[in-house]
Amino acid sequence: MTDTAGPEADTSDTAAEADAAAVGTDADGPPRITPATRVLLHDLAVRRDRDEWIVGRMATRTFVALPAAGARAVELLGAGLSVGRTEESLRAETGEEFDIADFVGDLAALGFVARIGDHAVPDAEPPRASLPWLRPRHVRLALHPVLPLLVGALLAAAVVVLVRRPDLLPGYRDLLWSRHGSVVLLSGAAAGWTLLLAHELAHLVTARAAGVPGKMRLGTRLQFLVMQTDISGIELAPRRHRLTAYLAGIALNLSVASSLVLALALTETGTTAHRLLAAALLLALLPLPFQCMVFTRTDLYFVLQDLTGCRDLYGDGLAYARYRARRSVRSMRAVRAVRAVRRGVRAGDRDDDPSARLPAHERRAVRLYSVVLVVGTAACLAFMAAVTLPVDVALLARAVRGLGPGHGLAGNADAVTVLVVLGGVNVLWLVTWWRNRRSRRSAGAT
Repeated sequence: MTDTAGPEADTSDTAAEADAAAVGTDADGPPRITPATRVLLHDLAVRRDRDEWIVGRMATRTFVALPAAGARAVELLGAGLSVGRTEESLRAETGEEFDIADFVGDLAALGFVARIGDHAVPDAEPPRASLPWLRPRHVRLALHPVLPLLVGALLAAAVVVLVRRPDLLPGYRDLLWSRHGSVVLLSGAAAGWTLLLAHELAHLVTARAAGVPGKMRLGTRLQFLVMQTDISGIELAPRRHRLTAYLAGIALNLSVASSLVLALALTETGTTAHRLLAAALLLALLPLPFQCMVFTRTDLYFVLQDLTGCRDLYGDGLAYARYRARRSVRSMRAVRAVRAVRRGVRAGDRDDDPSARLPAHERRAVRLYSVVLVVGTAACLAFMAAVTLPVDVALLARAVRGLGPGHGLAGNADAVTVLVVLGGVNVLWLVTWWRNRRSRRSAGAT
């Protein structure tokens, strides 16, 4: 895709067209687009995906799926053809009529257009990337095809050791490696967040190797406080690179866990080093079951979305679940429905199935995923209400009761640690949830 398009690129336009007003202007509005208008596109990347084309601008991380005719229109406009000539070319190639003026307006709204005629299109500030000094050439080995083989070999070695030494398998008691609860809590939090950061760095590094900027930030998934890496733009990479980027975090956790298993086999059981390694192994393995919770858009969710060819598996699944819920409510309130019909509900007011507009392969995947989404979310929230919240409240209440002059220095220190760590995590979840909610509402309003 070219980033420059001069008038000489369309030699078939007449001189009269060139002399005419290619772009009109309103006093207070955007430039008017006429058949003689030429546009200058930003640097766009294009990749075919099944029956559609993914077109995007990496600088702003904005991407859209277009039919073949839309991708062809982008190509012709980028080559310097005017709006009128683009319409004529598409008509000759497809036999159909297209409104390219409106299409150019849509491209401009996406931030894909740099100039319309002689008028520059205001450009949004590109989102900041994490570790901007890290260049693709610095981490190109992250996409080397040998790397997955090395991870597999390390994992296989760890499995062999565990088969021979099943006593090395960690249990929850391994986390309680010290008799001081505050020490266990602080060390566990430090190790857990370190592993979490390394997990997200694996996504960032792999995406950066594919030329995608990437940005790490805190987020929430239901009741969970998570760190997430936005690697928008990976959609334009080859499938092997996309799947590698999605699975990089899991591969990192498995590699760390496998290394710890091998280290455990070399240490004497019962020693402090052995207990610490066992605790670290359990912390490295604990995030892996969470990845199976695809209804919270984990790493495996993006793998599933890619393999099923869905554009927005979560969004479409949520829309379909809401549609089914509304249908169920209306079925249980038949009397109200009859009254609505008697009042004269128009046919256009009916609640259509949002999945009906999707291709067949997406429709099947979305409907199945909507079941997983509803059941998984309900189970997660029920567990929070029955287990997580009562435990947190009990721990916090115990810590408050443990404060005071009658509990000694060690007792007060232990209580303060619980309040700071556990209370801090809950406050951080609330702040992160509120901040992200405001950001989404601002983006939706824009």
